[in-house]
Amino acid sequence: MISINITQQLGDFLLDVQFEAPNGVTAIFGKSGSGKTSVVNAVAGLNRPDHGRISIGEDVLFDHMQGINLPARKRRIGYVFQDARLFPHMTVLRNLRYGGAHDADQVISVLGLDALLERMPSGLSGGEKQRVALGRALMCNPQILLLDEPLAALDAARKAEILPYIERLRDQMKTPMLYVSHDVSEVARLATTVVVLDNGKALLTGPVTSVLADAEAVPYLGPRAAGAVITARVSGRMLDDGLTELAFSGGRLVLSGHLGPVGRSVRLRIPAQDVILATIAPDGLSALNVLPVTITQIAEGHGPGVAVGLRAGQDALLARVTRRSAARMKLFVGQEIYAIIKATAVGPEDIGST
Repeated sequence: MISINITQQLGDFLLDVQFEAPNGVTAIFGKSGSGKTSVVNAVAGLNRPDHGRISIGEDVLFDHMQGINLPARKRRIGYVFQDARLFPHMTVLRNLRYGGAHDADQVISVLGLDALLERMPSGLSGGEKQRVALGRALMCNPQILLLDEPLAALDAARKAEILPYIERLRDQMKTPMLYVSHDVSEVARLATTVVVLDNGKALLTGPVTSVLADAEAVPYLGPRAAGAVITARVSGRMLDDGLTELAFSGGRLVLSGHLGPVGRSVRLRIPAQDVILATIAPDGLSALNVLPVTITQIAEGHGPGVAVGLRAGQDALLARVTRRSAARMKLFVGQEIYAIIKATAVGPEDIGST
């Protein structure tokens, strides 16, 4: 468990953040300037808060009242920045060893670094450099790993290359992470817990499946970021059509692409803006997915949109419709309706391992 309760005046900006998060990947999500990096810098010991307390389990890193402020070198923190910050005159192996030698064989294996050990940083791609930076941070045997937008400088292809490695770190090495991002697809794929920051304050904290699908959270997440995260199992493949069939608690989904072998468990993000609602079972549609759902929330914002929380089996879904459509359909909490999802609504960047 990481516990953060700090305030710090940074020029005209006041950081005033309180949250607790269990072990796993805690994503700190928010717009640029919301205070995300300031939080992880305080955890790392690079910033000293004016007041408050930071602890990881039983270890107190900072406590203003008790006069505790461990220096950065004694906090057992692994930090990965946007740029890899590798030593250009050292091979990959020497860069890794600079961090230490804790679980070296496992780190090299999990991050797929075996073939890179004798290469120099100048000969690596952006994604390879970040994998080396992750490995170096892990070799110092950290009690927590801080990642400050580690994929922000990478193009889509390099992001797709490195995300599975971070998923493997989450699942195999079990090192707790604070993961800073403004990319909701990264958050949905990687996080177990989400902290939504805005203007220096933690507005929402909770499991990723709850926060991203919360109709009341849409104003803070942004309409394009809102959407459900569900776990599903590959139940079949339609080779002729290039489609994959998935089973989840709410029924059956058909999505485009090859999503792995039958039996594989996957995590999906379904954007709210790509869910269409119908009050009667539709017929003659091109969309392949029609799910019976129950309305659990209706939240009106300041604009023309209405966020509609839905329950499909044991999973939460979210739809975003216009205020006019919600009124015309006479939507109400408890109503049983249908959610329509196109097979192409979930992109490759929104699909990860569990």
